[in-house]
Amino acid sequence: MSAMKFFAAAVFFAALTGCATLPISDPLTISVAGIEPLPGEGLELRLAVRVRIQNPNDEPVEYSGAALALDLNGRKLASGVSDRVGTVPRYGEAVLTIPVTISAFDMARQVIGFARRADDNEVRYRVRGKLEGGLFGTRRFSDEGTFALPAR
Repeated sequence: MSAMKFFAAAVFFAALTGCATLPISDPLTISVAGIEPLPGEGLELRLAVRVRIQNPNDEPVEYSGAALALDLNGRKLASGVSDRVGTVPRYGEAVLTIPVTISAFDMARQVIGFARRADDNEVRYRVRGKLEGGLFGTRRFSDEGTFALPAR
């Protein structure tokens, strides 16, 4: 029984030491740098969303893919993925282009939602996604805010 207690204690301290050596880092700062149209198929709209990624950490962030989702007024608008490989340098930034798709149904939901809110010109947005970096290197990000539509 003594050997079993020793083994359990060794595993506990090894796990504790492993967690203590994981790097502590600040979250990435993300912002939409631009949106451009892409050719679509059928009833879908395709856009190239350029995302500026800022790394406020002392270690570079390497990624091997990215995913992005965009919501407007609490409703899904677009989503997309990219298999691009790159690095966001330490205390630096990079711009990544992610193609996203807006389905006809998601577009219709947005139009109906805007029609119901005819007196409100404020639009809430939320961007969320991830940079794939392997087993412990995946970095999730999000940004949200509001913007005003032009007066009608």
